[in-house]
Amino acid sequence: MQPPVSYIVSGQQFWLSAGRCLFWEEQRALILSDLHFGKTGHFRKEGIAVPAEIYQEDLMRLWEQIQYFKPDKIIFVGDLFHSWHNLEIEWFSKWRKDLPHLEMHLVLGNHDVLPRSVYADLGIILHSESLTIGDFCFVHDHPGTYAHFKLVISGHVHPGIRLYSKGKQSLKFPCFYFFDQFVLLPAFSRFTGLTIIEPNQNVCVFAIVENQVILVS
Repeated sequence: MQPPVSYIVSGQQFWLSAGRCLFWEEQRALILSDLHFGKTGHFRKEGIAVPAEIYQEDLMRLWEQIQYFKPDKIIFVGDLFHSWHNLEIEWFSKWRKDLPHLEMHLVLGNHDVLPRSVYADLGIILHSESLTIGDFCFVHDHPGTYAHFKLVISGHVHPGIRLYSKGKQSLKFPCFYFFDQFVLLPAFSRFTGLTIIEPNQNVCVFAIVENQVILVS
């Protein structure tokens, strides 16, 4: 995997990872959104043959990002879990016990519907609407007035960009999408759709292509 790409905001060093996450160096914080853990188990429960390996691969990729950046804390910007309790959440619980030192924060997303006691048992600190650290704000969905923040980091949208070849063929890729003082994070889970966003002159887009972060706009 390509080394992370540097992005500086107000003197703060952020690193964009092809592992679909952001690392804030000064805070030693790994930031990611839309993991949707338990989604594949939910589909299997409904009789749809989705392999468990999809969830296992996502969890392993998260482990790799933790080993690489060695964060002091993780900030989940919504939709850590997809729905109600299932076996995959039990697996996450066992995985969490291997990282007792790691502080975990969750800004609740629309899919985070588990009882608060479940999050407490997992050692996850909940934030109902937003989390503020200095001049930076974390929200699951970004609509609202945040003009007093240097940067607002959000998820929910699962942003993607369409790239075209010389033969007029196109492919879609997840991306980091920076505009004004906002950044949309790519969905961490590979088992999600993409919302294709057409960039304009006032945005900065980094596509994730074959384990590389590429500036495309």
